Amino acid sequence: MRRLAQGVLILGLSMMWTTSKAAVSPSEAKRLGRELTPVGAERAGNRDGSIPEWQGGLPKKKRKLTDARIDPYASENPLFSIDATNLEKYKDKLSAGQIELLKTRKGYRMDVYPSHRSCGYPETITERTKQNATLAKLSNDGSDSLDSALGGAFPFPIPQNGAEAIWNHRLRWQGLGRIEAYQTNFINPDGSFYGLGQEQLALTPFASTKVNSPREANGVQMMILDMMTSPPSRNGEVLLVHYFLGNKANNGWMYFPGQRRVRRLPALEYDNPVPGFENLETADQYPMFAGALDRYDWKLVGKQEMYIPYNNYKFVAKRKMSEVYQGLYPNRDLMRYELHRVWKIEATVKPGMRHMFARRTFYLDEDTWMLMEADQYDSQGKLWRVMEATIYPAVELGACVSQEFISWDLNANRYLGEYATQESKPTDWLAGDEGRIDPRQFEPEDLRRIGAR
Repeated sequence: MRRLAQGVLILGLSMMWTTSKAAVSPSEAKRLGRELTPVGAERAGNRDGSIPEWQGGLPKKKRKLTDARIDPYASENPLFSIDATNLEKYKDKLSAGQIELLKTRKGYRMDVYPSHRSCGYPETITERTKQNATLAKLSNDGSDSLDSALGGAFPFPIPQNGAEAIWNHRLRWQGLGRIEAYQTNFINPDGSFYGLGQEQLALTPFASTKVNSPREANGVQMMILDMMTSPPSRNGEVLLVHYFLGNKANNGWMYFPGQRRVRRLPALEYDNPVPGFENLETADQYPMFAGALDRYDWKLVGKQEMYIPYNNYKFVAKRKMSEVYQGLYPNRDLMRYELHRVWKIEATVKPGMRHMFARRTFYLDEDTWMLMEADQYDSQGKLWRVMEATIYPAVELGACVSQEFISWDLNANRYLGEYATQESKPTDWLAGDEGRIDPRQFEPEDLRRIGAR
């Protein structure tokens, strides 16, 4: 990242990596790999066996990019379904958002299957995660930015507060990046929708096991380059975003082919809307949650059992978009839910700060730290937006990944289907530094060339 480091990212080097919050003790860290899994989940199953013991997840396997994904659980049938008629029986294992959808969306149901703890991680990731348990720290300046940690690992496998747990989600390991094509689908209540076609390159410098501090990644967590391909009115637009590890706002630029100009986006952070997304998604809702933590107080409520999307091979399989995205909610026959333990985090806007979501509740899968459910409330305490992610093991990585997610706006009575890949070519996950993505493509001065290709 030659020019990138010399340009906008030079500011990352001057961020305040100052006094920080303490990590856990060495004796506490020894629980990892014993009663805890290498990334901090409870190894044991639950009392009645409906959540099994973790035994390492599905093994890593070689896989050609063009090979169809094999669903090892394709022959299973649902154990039961949850709908508006029986949700009271299961409400202690549902989020407020799930309950709202079950109550208000006619025909909405959740098919619950046997639980499989299919997610593990390569040994290099788990070894560095264990080191992070006693090393990683957040700053003490009120921003909850990442002060120190090893890259290519979860920073806080034994979290002491909600901010640490959210950083585990932000830095969840899904390889060093990806090359993919997908649609963002904007669905109306009557089932009509249009798709915004995109080709994306994503690079996550801090996911490298060669990086030993935020400074060594120039303070960069992730860079995303989105090239719009449809509809024709938006073909050729290019969006570039840099996400940072410290207390620094996202940087965003956009190339508009009609003007042949690259424009710096004034504010692609917090509750500012994502450009071109019809005010249905804020900058920090993408993907599920990203960006600075400093406007909220983060409370780690604890763990609970919950029905969440899991092993969603059927949902992400190749098929027509119209078979998946329909009126009010995606096709229920394609969704698989399982009982898993999740971390619950409450985020409340700090006194003197502002955000359109005054309170947010997040649920993170314990085996992956992936954010699976998110409820957003307005200043009156009314549930406003509900988000749900999907998850499946990418055997070529030896890790689980989360791409597609759904976001309902209850006020607008619409929803988004994000990262929809059903009609696209397979996603190319970068397990390591294979050189298939040139970091220079993530420089704003390159946008004009990319948009005009």
